[in-house]
Amino acid sequence: MDNNQKPENQFQIELKPDVAEGTYANLAVISHSSSEFVLDFIRVLPGVPKGQVKSRVILTPEHAKRLMLALQDNVSKYENAFGTIQLPEKKGMFVPRMSDFKGEA
Repeated sequence: MDNNQKPENQFQIELKPDVAEGTYANLAVISHSSSEFVLDFIRVLPGVPKGQVKSRVILTPEHAKRLMLALQDNVSKYENAFGTIQLPEKKGMFVPRMSDFKGEA
């Protein structure tokens, strides 16, 4: 195959500049039903009593599992290159409970 031919089943992905900038989130809330997983990416700021959902991604269960496996693979590769990611001890770590959230539509 020469360089001008595209392999079968290959598609292009467009990344628009505003999306390429990314959105900072420091909390993720994951919920699910029998047919979908909902990932809400939230920004919580110190001293502000209300976090803001910055992005919501809805996945099928199959895609959620693929995402989990891809994250595991990438975290492993990251740790092999840069060392173990240290998590704070639970004692001082903010671990929100689902009852801590009051959603607004």
